[in-house]
Amino acid sequence: MRLSLLIAALFLLPGCVTATVTATPGEALRETIIPTNQRRAYDEYHYAPAVRAGDYVFLSGIVAGMGPGETDAEAGYDRAFRAVAATLREADAEWADVVEMTTYHTDLPAQFETFSRVKDRYVPEPYPAWTAIDVDRLLPDGGLVEIRVIAYAPRD
Repeated sequence: MRLSLLIAALFLLPGCVTATVTATPGEALRETIIPTNQRRAYDEYHYAPAVRAGDYVFLSGIVAGMGPGETDAEAGYDRAFRAVAATLREADAEWADVVEMTTYHTDLPAQFETFSRVKDRYVPEPYPAWTAIDVDRLLPDGGLVEIRVIAYAPRD
């Protein structure tokens, strides 16, 4: 028998989360993490910003790009790392829990130095496994880098 339960955590910090928890007897719980600012994308595009499965948290990619008037990518990278941190917090995890990071770059050689400098502000030792991949393009248009992570964050 499948157990589904909808939890609206209205008492959380700004960015209330809606989570769907599903389990079958003998299975680990699976919880969908949907920060409020990503609810529309969840409903419209049918993807989970993050999923907790047992002790692991899997985040969908977050795209970094330059905002209006910006002339270099550093601010966009910083916004993306903060967005990853915020989604991790919604899942009771943090950057220190990240065990794997995959990044997709539209121009890896040109982006690597600045991206690495920003990454080092957020990602502590022991460092996660990291794969950086050069890609043709990202959505939305103008996306420079997409950051995807997996965290190991057992609940107490």
